[in-house]
Amino acid sequence: MKKRFFLLAVVAIFFVSNSSAWAADKIVETVAKGCEKELTSYCKDVTPGEGRILACLYAHSDKLTGQCEYALYDAAVQLERFVAALTYVANECDADMEKFCADIAVGEGRVLKCLDDNAEKISARCTQALKDVGSK
Repeated sequence: MKKRFFLLAVVAIFFVSNSSAWAADKIVETVAKGCEKELTSYCKDVTPGEGRILACLYAHSDKLTGQCEYALYDAAVQLERFVAALTYVANECDADMEKFCADIAVGEGRVLKCLDDNAEKISARCTQALKDVGSK
């Protein structure tokens, strides 16, 4: 069970780091604070990037404190919420994104900015979804 949560956290952080800078920062901060002892003890010489820090934590998973395990679990929960919100907005705003933002590159908040730039034109469903997840 412990490894399952750890792997979920690894996938979560990888997914978020490629999806939203804000969400990634929040999740990375959760792990960095919760696993500070482990990061300074076992992973201090690891070059950050490409999942190397998480691989280091995984390599030492048998030595993680409860606080670090909880931080990894919490990061996975945060990701789950983020993915649910993203899925909800994507479903509700699909037609609007195709209509107004088809030529916009995904990433770095560009599609959200496009929807915001077209706020007067997008559907009520999309507008409500954006409000529901706190984007508006």
